[in-house]
Amino acid sequence: DNPNHEGMRRLVRDLNHLYRATPALHQRDFDHGGFEWIDWNDRDASVFSWVRHDHDGGLVVCVSNFTPVVREGYRLGVPVAGAYRVLFNSDAREYGGSGVENAARIKSESRGVLGREDSIEVTLPPLATLMLVPDGDET
Repeated sequence: DNPNHEGMRRLVRDLNHLYRATPALHQRDFDHGGFEWIDWNDRDASVFSWVRHDHDGGLVVCVSNFTPVVREGYRLGVPVAGAYRVLFNSDAREYGGSGVENAARIKSESRGVLGREDSIEVTLPPLATLMLVPDGDET
């Protein structure tokens, strides 16, 4: 009956569905090529970011903000140029979060970050993880 419990139940349910439906999140668990750090050393912002890869070139960019502070305009290096969309946001209102969101499509820029040629600018919700995927719809 507790709304917070219901939010957590939804979050776990959605993560389980997402894990099964997204090969990059599970397919190469025991292969070093299935995981790649973007940034493991942003101690000033307390943010970690990484990429998961599947066998067919699919990928998921993950970024976690471990502070209660919203990080607007956070620049994140990405493995491929193009637009990205948020696949999962643990801060969504339906999970009991604050509901901090990003644009529906986030276009990369040819602005290098940490050795990557392209990057995107995102808003990181507080105490949350975002999963982003390339959005092949170029319309």
